[in-house]
Amino acid sequence: MRKLTAQIPAAAAIVLLSVASPAYAQTNAYPSKAIRFVVASSPGGGLDVTARAVAPKLINIFGQQVIIDNRAGAAGSLAAEITAKSAPDGYTLLMGSIGNLAVNPHLYKGLGYAPLKDLAPVTYAVSGSNVLVVNPSVPVKTVRELIALGKAQPGKLTYGSSGAGNAGHLAGELFKGMAKIDMVHVPYKGGAPAMIALIADQVQLVFASAPTALPQVKAGRIRALAVTTLKRSAHLPELPTIAESGLPGFEADNWYGVAVPAGTPRAIINRLNTELVRALNMPDVKQLLFNQGLEVSTGTPEAFGNYMKSEDIKWAKVIKDAGLIAN
Repeated sequence: MRKLTAQIPAAAAIVLLSVASPAYAQTNAYPSKAIRFVVASSPGGGLDVTARAVAPKLINIFGQQVIIDNRAGAAGSLAAEITAKSAPDGYTLLMGSIGNLAVNPHLYKGLGYAPLKDLAPVTYAVSGSNVLVVNPSVPVKTVRELIALGKAQPGKLTYGSSGAGNAGHLAGELFKGMAKIDMVHVPYKGGAPAMIALIADQVQLVFASAPTALPQVKAGRIRALAVTTLKRSAHLPELPTIAESGLPGFEADNWYGVAVPAGTPRAIINRLNTELVRALNMPDVKQLLFNQGLEVSTGTPEAFGNYMKSEDIKWAKVIKDAGLIAN
C-alpha cells in the first residue's frame, strides 16, 4: 500500500508537468519573434508619438523588432478590435486611450469588442491634461466665477471641441453635470478650428489640449482658468485644477494605456509591464513626451485595470445623462 501511495503523487507530477510545460516554455522564451504594436491613430498623433518613443527601448530590451501598426478609424475602436481578436500570446499590443478603452462602448453601437472583457490591462502610460480656457471677453478669472456666470445666464455660454464624443466634449459634459449649469456644445473638425473659433469669440470656452492651448495662453489671446486632471499639470504648475477650484472630484484625463488580448498569460503581462514601465520612465522618453504635452504615469496591471473600470463607470453615466449617441 505504501508503495502504491508513493507512486500516485509521482504519476500526478508527471501529468502536471506535461500539461504545464508548453505554457512555461511559451512564457520563458518570450519574446522569440517580432511584436506588433497597434496604435489607434494615424502617424504623428499623441498615441503614435508615445508608441514610437517606447518601441526602440523595447527593441533593445527584448532583442526583437517592435513594429508600429497604425490603425486609425472608428474613433480608435478599429485598433482595439484588431487587438482584442488577435492571439493572446503577447505578440500584439495596443496603445489605446480613454476613447477606445472606456468611452466608445457607451457612445457607439455595435462595437466588435468590449474593453473590460476582451482586453487585458498592462500599464497606464501617460496623462494628457486638458486646459479650460476662455475668450478674454468672458468676464471671469476663476472656475467659480464661470460657474456663477453659467447659472446666471443658462444656455448662453457656448463651448467648442474638436468633435462630438472626444475628450474635450466629454470634459464639457462632465463640467455641466457637476456644476449644474447649461452650456451649448459646438463641435469642430479638430482642435485647431475649435481654438480659432475661441480666439474669434465664436465660442466662449474650450477644454483644449495643453499643446493647443499653451501658445495662445502665452500670447494673451485666451485666458486659462484650470486644468482638467486631478493633479496640477507640470506644464502649468501655477494653474489650479478644476477639482480644487469649486468642483471637488472633477477629473477628465485624456490618458493613454497599453493593453493586450484577454487570455494573455499572466507571466507575459508581468514581463511587458516591467519593461514598458522601465522604457516609459527613461529620462529621454519622459522628456520627449513632456515636450508633446504628455506626462508619464505608470503602474501595475491591477491599478490600470481598476482605473479602466472606474473610467468606464464614470463616462457611461456622463454619456447617458447627456443623451450622447454617435452613429
